[in-house]
Amino acid sequence: MMTVSEAYNAMLRTAAGFGVTTVLLEAAEGRVLRETVHADRPFPPYDRVTVNGLAIAFESYERGQRVFGSGGIQAAGMPRLQLANLADGMEVMRGSVLPDLTDTIVPFDQLEVAEHEGFRRFTVPGNVQPGHHIHRKGADAHAGKPLLEPGVRIGPAEIGVLAGTGKAEVKVSALPKVLLVATGNELVEVRETPEPHQVRMSNVYSLAAGLREMGIPADIVHLADEKPRMAEELLPLLHRCDVLICTGAVGDGRFNHLPEVLAEAGMEKIVDGVGQKPGKKILFGRMPGGPVVFALPGNPQSVMTNYARYIRPWLEVCLGLPDRKPVLAKLSETLTFARPLEYFIPVKLYVSGEAVLQALPIPHQGSGDLSALALADGFMALPSTSNVFEAGNAFPVWIFRQNSPF
Repeated sequence: MMTVSEAYNAMLRTAAGFGVTTVLLEAAEGRVLRETVHADRPFPPYDRVTVNGLAIAFESYERGQRVFGSGGIQAAGMPRLQLANLADGMEVMRGSVLPDLTDTIVPFDQLEVAEHEGFRRFTVPGNVQPGHHIHRKGADAHAGKPLLEPGVRIGPAEIGVLAGTGKAEVKVSALPKVLLVATGNELVEVRETPEPHQVRMSNVYSLAAGLREMGIPADIVHLADEKPRMAEELLPLLHRCDVLICTGAVGDGRFNHLPEVLAEAGMEKIVDGVGQKPGKKILFGRMPGGPVVFALPGNPQSVMTNYARYIRPWLEVCLGLPDRKPVLAKLSETLTFARPLEYFIPVKLYVSGEAVLQALPIPHQGSGDLSALALADGFMALPSTSNVFEAGNAFPVWIFRQNSPF
């Protein structure tokens, strides 16, 4: 049986991506950039005024002049004006072009303003430094400078850069077609009232929500635990998706037919069980000319463990993002297990008064405890080198909650 790292590395070797597509700027947020974006002109494109004030020629101040008339107003969005008389200044607004023949801005709150017969006069009572309050042309980036590189997830800041460089259309990683398959005769739809021996489907909806947080849509199918029917319904779907994620029917039970159905369809088996708890019965493979397959045990914590540790990182690499790394947190209490094995325990993360990231284990009743997941931020990975883990020691945490501040 593979270790966790062996299994993930084997999965990574199949991470080939799903191609490149072009989307409108308005639809680019959350996608992964697949082109280099260059400055199409200097940033800023002109000497930009950074405060409301009076633009003057510093040489006039340096010669001893302290009172300046108003030679006009330069507002943002106006073409560049020229100061007609160096004995005057020009009133400027934040964001405007620096008027010609001026080189220094004195903010209005540092001036004494007087008005006589319709003429404004500005007295400079304090010291003035040359070149102040001007954002020089090209100070941020010269024309042609790379501003964004492939492999960045596009967020609000990147959207601003794309818009500022005129990128109305953006090349991004194409999204995979994902099919989520729930197996089990005990499962009923969410809107149905289950019998005492039945439960509502939940795993595929948790996975679908996680995929949506990545911007990936998914279709959901429910298959019964009947081999001929499972094969008949599943096989036509294999070539309609890039990634197939199944929950349930992978253990050694008499009605767990999914591995046989996949094998008979020609799946190349790459991972068949991992030395971990929960979720050790994970099956991973690749269909010839078809999708990559993740087949997961059916317990909720097994599903979410394997999603956080394998599926989401694998998908992110396929999309062109860096390989995801866990965060390190200190265990807040000592844990003891029956035997050494790589354990994934649900934890709540918090920052202690000493500004140290801590992980509080969530009490739960095994991998079938669905409600415990609502209290957790992720799973702490405890290595197989021991079965006793002391409080205060740091271990990696694989976060599954997208809105976690950590």
